[in-house]
Amino acid sequence: MLPKGFLKFIVRRSLVLLTSLIIAVYISIMLANFGGLIDEMVKADLLTTITMNIRNNPAYAGLTASEKQKIIDTLYQSALEAKGLNTPFPIRSLYYLKDSLTLDLGKALYLTSDSGSKQVRLIIMEKLPQTIMLFTTVTIINFFLNLLGGLILARRYGSKIDRIVSWLAPTSVIPGWVYGIFLILVFYTWLHILPPGGMVDYPPPKDPFLYFLSVLRHMILPMLSWIISGLFLGLYSNRTFFLIFSTEDYVEVARAKGLPPSQVDSRYVLRPTLPSIITGFSLAIIGSWSGAIITETVFDWPGLGKLLAQALSLPDPPVIVGEVVIYAWLLTLTVLILDVVYAFLDPRIKVWGG
Repeated sequence: MLPKGFLKFIVRRSLVLLTSLIIAVYISIMLANFGGLIDEMVKADLLTTITMNIRNNPAYAGLTASEKQKIIDTLYQSALEAKGLNTPFPIRSLYYLKDSLTLDLGKALYLTSDSGSKQVRLIIMEKLPQTIMLFTTVTIINFFLNLLGGLILARRYGSKIDRIVSWLAPTSVIPGWVYGIFLILVFYTWLHILPPGGMVDYPPPKDPFLYFLSVLRHMILPMLSWIISGLFLGLYSNRTFFLIFSTEDYVEVARAKGLPPSQVDSRYVLRPTLPSIITGFSLAIIGSWSGAIITETVFDWPGLGKLLAQALSLPDPPVIVGEVVIYAWLLTLTVLILDVVYAFLDPRIKVWGG
């Protein structure tokens, strides 16, 4: 049975999230284009290219300077119209917003997919599986490793292993890519047992099983770098989180009844914390889909993070905005789904009235 006022809450919540999405996407469009500056740079580049082509073309050598200029102006206006740059940027930004919200991400200015397409959607979808394969996998490993480790440490509060984890927690401020460089030096430069980067050996193995093993070998170092980077802080955070709930009166009563620790953890510690755990897990999964710019660059991993680094360096606003839009939609839908789950999962949440 639906909670009282559930549908009203979902409609209201959807409108709020949609408004936030529109604002976030429009701000991203303005920032990615530097308020229209990138478009002006593209216009200048078009004019320079067309001018050089006309003036250096022997076919136009017999024309006067004014005749050449007329041809340049005509070709330039045609190029602007073809790229949609013949209207003011404030108006174009609204078109960009409409296209983004409908996931019509347009064409990239410079980047192309492996098949040669300039469609932003194809470029992003081509890189997304690689990012999911690496970072979503390591996110899931990290989540369950920290969750189970946190539960164990909460039971052994004050023990030697608990103190060691607490001491090592500050080491997690070191980014994963720093550990990645160190791991490359050890396992590639020194031991010569693991590849330093890329996704697969070159040339790629033709046998599917050997191809899988090759990809797996290339995943080891970037996965290890992220696991090591977040391990101790993740364990410490989860241990502290579970300690807070394990001191509740109903947990002490369960222990006094003689229930085994595993049953106390599952019924009286994990169950009340499920909303927070599900939230953290869901947002971590969605966050992993955006990739990691520096880590993917260090390991030459062909994912969304490296793609975003390339788009920022060019710059290529349609690709930048495309990645932001995809992530914004995923995050918005995730938050809405979590709101629905909370209404059924946690009886303490009253949907009526927000």
